[in-house]
Order: sequence, then C-alpha cells, then structure tokens
Amino acid sequence: KNCKIFTVIFRDMEGSLTARDRVGIQDFVLLDAYTSETAFMDNLRKRFNENLIYTYIGTLLVSVNPYKELGIYTKKQMDIYMGVNFFELPPHIFALADNVYRTMISETNNHFILISGESGAGKTEASKTVLQFYAVCCPSTRLLDNVRDRLLLSNPVLEAFGNAKTLKNDNSSRFGKYMDIQFDHQGAAVGGHILSYLLEKSRVVHQNRGERNFHIFYQLVEGGEDELLRWLGLERNCQKYRYLIQGECAKVSSINDKSDWKTVQKALTIIEFSEKDIEHLFAIIASVLHLGNVHFEASAHGYATLNSSAEVHWLSKVLSTDTSISIYHFQVLSPFTAEHAKYARDALAKAIYGRTFSWLVNKINESLANKDSTRKTVIGLLDIYGFEVFDVNSFEQFCINFCNEKLQQLFIQLTLKSEQEEYEMEGIEWEPVPYFNNKIICDLVEEKHRGIISILDEECLRPGEATDFTFLEKLEEKMCGHPHFVTHKLADPKTRKTLERGDFRLLHYAGEVTYSVVGKFHLMQTVATQFKSSLAGLTEILMTKEPWYVRCLKPNHCKQPDHFDDVMVRHQVKYLGLMEHLRVRRAGFAYRRRYEVFLKRYKALCPDTWPHWKGTPAEGVQRLIKHLGYKPDEYKMGRTKIFIRHPRTLFATEDAFEICKHELATRIQAKYKGYRVKGEYQRKREAATKIETCWRGLQARKERERRAWAVKVIKKFIKGFINRNQPVSMDNSEYLAFVRQSYLTRLKENLPKSVLDKTSWLTPPPIMQEASVLLRKLHTRLIVRKYVRGISAQQKVQLQIKALTSYIFKGRKENYPQSVSLCSLFVYSGEQDINIRVLQLICPEGIKYSVPVIKYDRNGFRPRFRQLIFTQAAAYLVEEAKIKQRVNYSSLKGVSVSDLSDNFLILHVTCEDTKQKGDLVLQCSYLFEALTKICVVTKNHNLIKIVQGSVRFDIQPGKEGFVDFKSSSESMVYRAKNGHLMVVSPHNAMHTTL
Repeated sequence: KNCKIFTVIFRDMEGSLTARDRVGIQDFVLLDAYTSETAFMDNLRKRFNENLIYTYIGTLLVSVNPYKELGIYTKKQMDIYMGVNFFELPPHIFALADNVYRTMISETNNHFILISGESGAGKTEASKTVLQFYAVCCPSTRLLDNVRDRLLLSNPVLEAFGNAKTLKNDNSSRFGKYMDIQFDHQGAAVGGHILSYLLEKSRVVHQNRGERNFHIFYQLVEGGEDELLRWLGLERNCQKYRYLIQGECAKVSSINDKSDWKTVQKALTIIEFSEKDIEHLFAIIASVLHLGNVHFEASAHGYATLNSSAEVHWLSKVLSTDTSISIYHFQVLSPFTAEHAKYARDALAKAIYGRTFSWLVNKINESLANKDSTRKTVIGLLDIYGFEVFDVNSFEQFCINFCNEKLQQLFIQLTLKSEQEEYEMEGIEWEPVPYFNNKIICDLVEEKHRGIISILDEECLRPGEATDFTFLEKLEEKMCGHPHFVTHKLADPKTRKTLERGDFRLLHYAGEVTYSVVGKFHLMQTVATQFKSSLAGLTEILMTKEPWYVRCLKPNHCKQPDHFDDVMVRHQVKYLGLMEHLRVRRAGFAYRRRYEVFLKRYKALCPDTWPHWKGTPAEGVQRLIKHLGYKPDEYKMGRTKIFIRHPRTLFATEDAFEICKHELATRIQAKYKGYRVKGEYQRKREAATKIETCWRGLQARKERERRAWAVKVIKKFIKGFINRNQPVSMDNSEYLAFVRQSYLTRLKENLPKSVLDKTSWLTPPPIMQEASVLLRKLHTRLIVRKYVRGISAQQKVQLQIKALTSYIFKGRKENYPQSVSLCSLFVYSGEQDINIRVLQLICPEGIKYSVPVIKYDRNGFRPRFRQLIFTQAAAYLVEEAKIKQRVNYSSLKGVSVSDLSDNFLILHVTCEDTKQKGDLVLQCSYLFEALTKICVVTKNHNLIKIVQGSVRFDIQPGKEGFVDFKSSSESMVYRAKNGHLMVVSPHNAMHTTL
C-alpha cells in the first residue's frame, strides 16, 4: 500500500519541463530565443495544433480559444491539479486557480485574477471555469453548498440579462463584471459580491446586422410558458418585436433559447428570487418589447402622433411631449416631432432595462451576502469586455476601449514594474528592459482639465447650445499636436481621406480606433464621468490585492476549430504586451523559485539534503547546487530565491530528477517488501484485526439500541395519530404535544406583517383552533399597538384630515380615486409664498393655508392668477401685495364643485353685504386639499356641495351667471355662446391634485 502511495506521489510530480521535447515549451520563460516573436508564435502554434491551449509566462497563463470541447475540465482533472505545486503539472487554468487559492489560505491575504482579451477569446468561459473549480475544491457543508450553488448559478442569470450574440462571439459579455468570492479561515466559500460596469444599453434598441439583443428577450419569447406569455401579452414569435429583429438573426443554431430559459428559471429560484420578484422582472422585460413596437407618425403640423389605441393614451403624452413646470406649478406641454418621440421611446426603453439590470445585480448580491462579520479573505474575478473595433464606434465603444486601456496600465504597474522590482528586492543585478507605458493614452482620455472626458464635461456645461461638432472643435483645439489623437481637420492629406468630418481617431495600445461623435455623443457627459469614477474605484480595489493574469487569445475570426491565423494572433500578442512580459521575466535569468520550493523538489539529488535537511532552505539549496556542479555564471542566490540563468541548466537538473525518482521508488519498494517478511508485520496485523473486531462490535450494539429506540418512537407516534381526535390520554398526549409545538413553531416563522394581511395566518389543527383564534387576536392587537405607538401627533392630525377628505368626496367626485395615491400630508401652510405686506395685514388672524389659484372674472370670465389664503376668521383673494377680496366665514354660504374630474370651485357669499363683490369662480390645482382645509377652518363639514351639470352663481345682487360642466376627451375652459362658462374635463383623467 505504501509503495503505491509513493508511486502516485512521483507520478503526480511529473514536471511540465519533462514534456518540453514532446510538444514545444510549456513555459515561454524557458524559450531559448525568448526575444524572437517568430519563436514565440511557433511555440504557441505547435501547442495549439496538439490541443494544448494553455502556456505559461512565469505565473501568467496564456489561453487560446479552441472553439471545441477538449474534455479537460472534468472532476478528475480538478482532483489532479488540487494541491499540486504550480509548475509540477502541464499548464492549466486549474493550476492557476489552485495556486491562487492555496496562496490566499497560507498567507491570509486577498488576490484577484484578471481575465483579459478580445471579445470571443474565451474570457467568460475562463471565469466560469475558475468559479467551478472553487465550488469543487472548497470544504463542503449543507450551508456552504447553498453558497456554492448561488455563486455558480449567478452566472447564467447575469449572462441571460447581460450577454448577447455579436459578430465575434455567440455569448459576448456586454457589461463588465467583477466578482469577489469570500472565504473563511478554513478556506470555505461563504459569500460573494458582484460589481457591474457599463452595461451596453444601446443594444436594447439597436443591433448591427448579424447580432442579437440580450439573450433574455429571446429566451422569454421562445421558452416562456404559454400562460406566462398570455399574461404578458406576448406572442411566441420574435419577428413580432422590432427590438429583436434589427440584426436579422433572431434564431441562431448554436444557441438553444428554450433550454437556457429553463436554466435561468431554476437559477432564479435557487438564488432566492420570490415568485413576485420573478413576475415583476419578466413583466418589465415584456414591457420593453411592447415599448419597441410603439410607432409614431408625423401629424399635419409636423408633430408626433401615436398610432395606437386609447389604452395607451398616457403613453402618447409621455413620449410625444416635453413637460415643464411654470412658476405657478402649472404644466406646459411642448409637442415633439416624430423623430424626437422615437428617441424618447428608445431612451425610456434603455433606462428601464438599465435600472432592471442594476436591480438584478443588487438582488443577487443580497443572496450572496455573507452574514458573518468575522474577517474574510477574498479572491476577485475580473471578466471585462474586450478591446473591439467596429465599422462605426460609438460612445459606449469609447468607454469599453478606455477600460481596456486602464487595465493594460494596471497590468504594466502590477506586473512589468513589479517584475523588475523583484530583482532589486532580491539583490540581483540586471539591466532594465524598456517597455511601452500607455499612461500617455490614459491621460489623453482622463486627465483632469485636459482629457477628453473633462473636455466633454466642460462643453456640456458651457453657456449656449452644445452639439457633437462643438465638442469635436473643442477637442481639436485642446489636443492639437498630440501623437495619439487626430481628426479630419488635424490629419495630413493622406490620413484625412480615411476620416469623416465628425470623427476623431485615437491610437490605443491595441491599435487605431476611429470614433464618431455624431449621434448624441455630447449628451453622454454624466455617463462618461460616472464610468471614469467606476474605473478609478475598480483600480483601487485591485491595487489592494495580489494580481494573477489570464491572457485569452482568439486563433481566428471565424470561430473555427483547428485554425490558427498567424496575423491575427500576432496582433493580439503584441497589444497584450506578452513579449514585453517575457523579456522582463527573462532579463538575465530564465527561472526563479523560492528556496523552500526548489529544495523540496530536487533534494533527492544530493545525499546531504535527502531525505531531511536540518539547516535553512538557502543553505540546503547551496549544498544541492554545489553537488550538481552549477557554474558561478549559471545562477545567482537572492535573499529568498534562487535565480537560474539558462534553461539548459534547469533541463539538466530536471532530467537528473527523472532518473533519481525511479531509483527512489525501487529502493522504497524493496525496503517495504523486506519489512513484510519480518514477524513484526504479522503481529501488528493481528492486533489491528482484533481492534477492528472490537470496534465493529461496539458500533453494531449502538446501532441496535438506536433502532430499538426509533421503533418505539415511531409506534408511539402512529398510535397518537390514530387517537388524535380522542380526549387527552397516555396514547396521544405526546403526539398532541408535538402537534401543538410544531404548529406554534411554524406560526412563529409565518406571522402576518400587517393588519391588512388576512391570508397568511396558518390553518390550525383541530386541537389548536381555539388557541389560534386567541393568538390571532393578540397578534393583531400587537401590530396595531406598534403601529399606533409609532405615529406622531402630527401624523394623527394628518390622518384625521385625510379621513375627512374621504368622507366628503369618496364616491361623489370622479377624480377622487386617482388623487388618493398622490395626496400629500396636509402640512403645507404656504406662508413663505405670501407677500410680506399682505402677511403683515392678515398675520394676526392666524394663517392656516395658502394656495395658488386662477380666478375667473364674473363678467367675461377672463382668467387671472391669484392667491387664496385661509385665516382663522376669513378667506382672502390676493394679487401679489394687494388684497382683492375678503370673505368672512360668516358670509360664506357654501362651496360648489362638480362631480366630474375638473378642478373648479365656486365660493358662494352673501350678496347683501355691500363689501362683498359677488361669488368667486376659482380653478385650483390642489382642489381636494383646499376644500378640506376650508371645512376644517370653518368647522363646517357640510359646507361642500357636489353638483351635476351646471352651477348658478351671483355676479352681483340681482344678476346671476352659470358655470356648465361636461366630460370630453380633452380638457378645455371657454365662454360658451349662451354666455355661460363652459368647463370641459377628460373622463377619468389622471390629475396632479391630492
């Protein structure tokens, strides 16, 4: 048995270096011609042709997308790489994930894995693979399994709502994602947190030919249940929805929308989305599809009209008019053109989807949140959109490429610079390697007061109208002469032919990209600044953690297996900085390892260090390499590591180790066989057998006792169930006690949260019916008591006033139900809006309420803006600093309002009083509040009279007038031919009153 263990150990210690002659070099650092890009490409191609898609550059992992299944991500593969030294097995993403995990556990610090590359290079799959590895390798309990399942299933949900088919990738991430996986001190995954960046909301309303909208739309239409689609008003046909067919590829053979729909439904359930949350979520998704089918046409006057039914009359107003509020709180509507209305429709759709996605991420974070407050270590996974260049590159593409530029700068800071600093820390002399620092490009975009984003901010805030072209002119003025910026105006004659007048071109680290400012580029000020701040925050997060890198490459544009496009791959190798990274790693020394690791692997090669070395690791390594005959120019001893200059030196050491380990296995096996011959082995075997027998007997007796007890309990339970409806006795007492306890326990976890909840109370068993009634009453009283105790004196007054409003108008005035949800708390006095001179005159009476109104002349009905003020003694009609009319409450006969949805009121006063000027005809936006206030002030709740059709009022003694009320499709106020004031109100219209 022990011999087999040693054999497995040596087999697992098969180093990647021993496979160098079989398929290329597994670590580019060991490449002899390390400065040759051709040699680099040859090695990469050779391994790709043998389905070896992973290669190291030190601890950096280079991954080439194979565009086919390779069977290298199985549970067996995970077990092989779990707990093994990073360089002992062939390169694999499992090796990197395991090394990050074990380093985090041993050093108790935080790490992150940056996965970068072009769209379609395999970044998302790499991120999922790392997550699956941690789900398998971490300690497991029932609680931890729930966390693991949520971490894993957050991926399909985020992919459904944030990924889409593009020309380069069938599952392209259209948002940036950073996930922190939280581990406790034992290495168990106990929680997580997700940050999302710059969702490509423009895809909701527009897709290029050959591309699709976000997956979830197609999954819902193709996979949603018939009942769900009927409830959402959808048809099972993507061709019916404008937002889904612009790319002309609603159905894709490589994507199974029905199967993905089931996966998303299962994931939402496990992530603990309630049924109500799921219903609301898909209702919003359906609303976006319906919104995309809203069609506008130009009227005879050139304004937008909605070609739809009256059911969406409110939508017509929202999308076809611009609304502003005047100084007197009245709405001013400006009609849109058809083009503006379409833009408003699309902007609304993008805003709805963007906020829904943010809500979704927050909901997932709530499910992943770790409730334990003890210190945790984390491993971050950053899967960010790749650098892309399209025929037309918009503002969103500008942000995406800027993000990649920042990540490249981070790569330079954390990797290339730190690699050079390692030699200095180890005390090793070497010559620095120059590399391109893209800080100049990052500053071009984000530098304060001088960068593109700052110029965009300034241009949008300057006086006058800012346009796309004024923004471009400002860029040309500020950026003139910059080596990485050019426009049509600034370019030389040859370059000018490739640029439109609305374009500017940036020379990124990954190549040239031409951006078009045409199409609302200047309106993206807030988004640009927020995105810049988000990237700064992300950089701060990453700078506090230890970095690890996965560089993903696309072998071809066609997503074709076994096809390696040299030109395309060479371009990616160049802009990902792989050659610079390799040159820095090989600056003087090809190989470096900590003394402990080097000694552990090769100590069998020296009699002085095998099997146990008593001194320090550095001394052991020195003794070992002396025995191996290393020459002085072949290595250097640092403070904590050994540095080997040439790959051939390491290859020779590895070959010697291959021979040595076979000799060791033979010697161990021979010694073990000799041990078995001795009688000591037989004696120990007999002792072990006897101990095992006694232990098995003890376990069997315990099991028998446990089963006997279980049988007794089950019998008693069955007997109690049979006699459950009988009086309490020995036969059923324990069962009934269990029933009572079980019901009370379940009731405790499911108590109603409000008095209005009439359905949540659990149905009691017969024995608990009386107790249930009493408990329900007690619980209701407790809820009411808590609610009442939480209400302030002011709120009680407000509730009383609201009750009065309901008493007066409920069921009597047409627009009262719509006003209830909008009603205020009746706390506004209005003193701050009253002229100081008027305030001085009437303040002694005690001002109770003030509201702006429109007063219609009694002769001619000309509208005039006034202010209606209620004091303790009278009502005042005021024009700025002048009191126009005072109505004593003793002279107020009543107040008339119609039963329709208008906002008119007529104050009837006693005309015998010579000081009075007749009745008042007023229009008030805050009708219900004003009428309730006058009832409270006058202490006369019967003052209000609700009439139908027409109201008579006194112009002056002996002369009367009329106000006629009726309903129509639009609201109007005008003087009719019969001399009456005609008030037309829309039927059941939404009002901005209480």
